[in-house]
Amino acid sequence: MGKTELCLTLAGLFHSPIISADSRQMYADIPICTAAPTQAEKEKVEHYLVGNLEIDDYYSAARYEEDVLALADRLFASHDILLVTGGSMMYIDALCYGIDQIPTIPDDIRKPLLERYESQGLDNLVQELKLLDPTYYKQVDRRNPKRVLHALEVCYLTGHPYSDLRKGHKADRPFNIVRIGLTRPREELYERINRRVDKMIQNGLIDEARRMYPLKGLNSLNTVGMKELFNWMDGALTPEGKPWTLEFAIDKIKQNTRIYSRKQMTWFKRDPETRWFNPDDVQSIIDYIKDKTC
Repeated sequence: MGKTELCLTLAGLFHSPIISADSRQMYADIPICTAAPTQAEKEKVEHYLVGNLEIDDYYSAARYEEDVLALADRLFASHDILLVTGGSMMYIDALCYGIDQIPTIPDDIRKPLLERYESQGLDNLVQELKLLDPTYYKQVDRRNPKRVLHALEVCYLTGHPYSDLRKGHKADRPFNIVRIGLTRPREELYERINRRVDKMIQNGLIDEARRMYPLKGLNSLNTVGMKELFNWMDGALTPEGKPWTLEFAIDKIKQNTRIYSRKQMTWFKRDPETRWFNPDDVQSIIDYIKDKTC
């Protein structure tokens, strides 16, 4: 059993809607790349925060926190349990623990920085972040343009280092949170990832990427599955100096998905409140939820 099937089973058993915590499934134009719920799955269980954004919409973990808290306030009136599922690390943490009150960034700051990223690349911005906020420079994933850009946006807007605004407080929530992590033996997980990518290709991922190609500079499309196919379409070169083939691009999607899964595991395992299960151990998961919610 995979995560999707497990969540549908749990949602049916506990009469719960599903709230997505996948930052890319919110974009309606890339359902294949994001493995978004199918129409049949959405008819079976009510889903929220899936396909609710246009591809050029700006969204953040802070806004996710606001949206889910508002949803929870409404949905708890008719449900005892709400199921949140997904692997966007900052979104999960924003919901469970809160996020620092970072100011909204106006377009006259965001757009010039984005244009610099597109024209000059990420390294230039990383070096500027090192000057403006050396503390956050040491902490941030310097290969993640979204993190680097956002930190610079805040520095520009406030005149202070981004790290000064990150207090790390834990917000109170008017509901109990039960955190469940899913894990499999590495070889089994990697094989499932490879099969999933092959299925995405069969379902039309290449055509989806071609439709999105004119908009490839958008941050929403800087995601595994799109960026590798964009490189192939651009005629990018491999480290050996050979043009990317479609086969090479697909292999890179599989590789980068495996890398991302390891990052997720490292991130979530730092939280001692998360209880880990094999997704095939459905009854143990059900028993654990009942024990924590009754």
